[in-house]
Amino acid sequence: MKGEYRHAIDAKGRVIVPAKLREELGEHFVVTKGLDGCLFVYPMDGWRVLEDKIRALPMSKSRDLQRFFFSAAADSELDSQGRVLLPANLRAYAGLQKEVAIIGVSGRAEIWDSARWDEYNGNITTENVAQAMEDIGF
Repeated sequence: MKGEYRHAIDAKGRVIVPAKLREELGEHFVVTKGLDGCLFVYPMDGWRVLEDKIRALPMSKSRDLQRFFFSAAADSELDSQGRVLLPANLRAYAGLQKEVAIIGVSGRAEIWDSARWDEYNGNITTENVAQAMEDIGF
């Protein structure tokens, strides 16, 4: 998944999922708490991979991960207009009010409050990216 899209949340807590991401997410997908104050959106096969990896860890290392990701997870699907209902607890966690940025991040999508995304994204510098690439051998 890739790209950045901006959409408004309606009064019922629904947001349009961009057509390009709909194809990759599939009919059913999972929305849960993410890192850095956003929501993670996984296609079902990606969600199963995450579940399997967390379950394979010793309980001493996985219990916080299990509680963080699984307790907030919502099985989701698109309505006939290509929207997904974001549960109130997840909207509150990510501070989603009106406008959101939906971004593709390889194997998942993320949903950010637009202002929070702009701030976070504005702090990513080419120097940080170059250092990270060097650290992983690019």
